[in-house]
Amino acid sequence: MPTDCISYQNSGYFSSLINDYLDQKSSLNSLYNRFPTMENFEGQIAEKEGNYNHDNRKLLVSVLQKQYQNIKISKATQNNIAALEQSNTFTITTGHQLNLFSGPLYFLYKIISTINLASELKTKYPNYNFVPIYWMATEDHDFEEINYFNFKGKKFHWNKDSSGPVGRLSTEGLDAVFEVFAQELGSSSHAQKIKELFQKSYLKHPNLAEATRFLANELFSDYGLVIIDADAAELKRILIPYIKDELENQTSFQEVTATIEKLNGYSIQVTPREINLFYIENNLRERIILENGSYKINHTNLSFSKEALFELVETHPEKFSPNVILRPLYQEVLLPNLCYIGGGGEIAYWLELQSFFNAAKVSFPMLLVRNSVVLATEKQIKKADALHLSWADLFSKQNDLVNQKTKVLSEIDLDLSNIKEQLKKQFEALYSIAKQTDDSFIGALKAQETKQTKGIEHLEKRLLKAQKQKLADILNRIIQLQNELFPNQSLQERQTNFSEFYLENGEALIPALIAKLQPLEQCFETLIV
Repeated sequence: MPTDCISYQNSGYFSSLINDYLDQKSSLNSLYNRFPTMENFEGQIAEKEGNYNHDNRKLLVSVLQKQYQNIKISKATQNNIAALEQSNTFTITTGHQLNLFSGPLYFLYKIISTINLASELKTKYPNYNFVPIYWMATEDHDFEEINYFNFKGKKFHWNKDSSGPVGRLSTEGLDAVFEVFAQELGSSSHAQKIKELFQKSYLKHPNLAEATRFLANELFSDYGLVIIDADAAELKRILIPYIKDELENQTSFQEVTATIEKLNGYSIQVTPREINLFYIENNLRERIILENGSYKINHTNLSFSKEALFELVETHPEKFSPNVILRPLYQEVLLPNLCYIGGGGEIAYWLELQSFFNAAKVSFPMLLVRNSVVLATEKQIKKADALHLSWADLFSKQNDLVNQKTKVLSEIDLDLSNIKEQLKKQFEALYSIAKQTDDSFIGALKAQETKQTKGIEHLEKRLLKAQKQKLADILNRIIQLQNELFPNQSLQERQTNFSEFYLENGEALIPALIAKLQPLEQCFETLIV
């Protein structure tokens, strides 16, 4: 089976905004700083070096060391944390929610894209250090988005009430999820490894942040990944001036709203609030709303004057949580970051933010669409070869694939375009005659042309349907294979948990992905596992 490259733009899985961004359409130039090419990193390094507050490095390293104090740390990660104190060290960052047991496969691909880009940059720019960062979305409160994972078509769901930042959420109750999951895994050596990983991550750590850090560290510490939880009072102190500006001037709302007007014709990924901050406590994360000169906490009785709220910002900045608009700024103020790696949806909302960053006088990072991968077995590749399917075929919408293959496999020509073209020419001749005799015939001719064209199209559909029934066996095999590789007619990476492939491949899975993925290439990778 040929490993034909399916570009992101031709995959059918990206928005028009992302396709145009990847094509570097000039109309979008004002929405980003530099396009992610290896050569462009030279300018990004110089800009960040001059713009970043290097005093933040010592604080960053201190907090990371505290966060890692109860976890086994690899030499590579240890060296990377220490390197962050040096002025010639920069980061490559991805962020992700705290999905149960990592959630869908693309959790792996985001982190591997980050690791591999850092490695490639070190080769190109040896005088600098590049640290891959996983920014845990510990302050999110959308628990329903993260409380499950899929394994072999089954959904493993964590039933629990949650209203505050998910990183602080107790892991109590996950033993019940583990018991059900363990029964599905079986007793192979790889199954035992998966069980151990789940147990050590979720049954040995008190909250979801610590559990997720342990899991990601177990999977990627050999590659020097550094994991950060920004829900920390010490780190939030650097955000104080930006929190105050947000509360008083609503700069982000004004700037992002103006940018959205430039995106006319595209779907808007996120719409800013007037204040893009939440107030948080252990079991609370609610919007801050300005009403009649008072700052109110949505869905509570809490209310503050400007003076009282600003005093709280100074004494307890950890009570303020940036939303999707403000969080990227927090990340770029804290980290000596060069590039953010995310999925299409993430890059779409980052493209709304550059004017806000400019107003805040913070360097805007390069934006890279993460690697995407389809994992296939040798057996599936052999099936595809036997069915004469290319990857371009398999990426097609299922109805289009079935129609196209029906036409290819049929012994008769199901395309009646030639007949429709002949009919069109005949009616053109009739129109000419009608104009020379009586224009009143034109309407009747048009009605007759429409009727006969529809009749041919109807016949075409009936012929196609009859051939589908005749070719049902081979078409069903094509559909079955596509459903295996694209579950629920969606991308595998958005549906399937890594454990499904780890069960067969064990510890070889991640090194194989590390070896395969090229972060600056803009096409879907295919990997035989």
